[in-house]
Amino acid sequence: MDMRKLMKQMQQAQVAAQKIQDQLAGMTVTGSASGMVEVVLNGQGKLQSLKINPQAVDPEDVEALEDLLLVAFKDAQEKADALQQQETQRSMGFLGGLM
Repeated sequence: MDMRKLMKQMQQAQVAAQKIQDQLAGMTVTGSASGMVEVVLNGQGKLQSLKINPQAVDPEDVEALEDLLLVAFKDAQEKADALQQQETQRSMGFLGGLM
């Protein structure tokens, strides 16, 4: 195996990985829980915004709101993970048989 060719491919992979991270930072996914809570994450899985429907706020049942928040956040995380995987596969396809 040609070491120079391998090094060049490794550099291309690093550039592609950084490009993917930059793209993901600009993308968003939304997770929801029964329309009562909405969580928006960027493609890297970082929280961008949180919306709570006032009807979800019941001082007598804070636990229900906590559950809604968890469901919405998990939904958004799953979508962010899928987006990361999709973008990585799409962008890294040029490596072909290397991986």
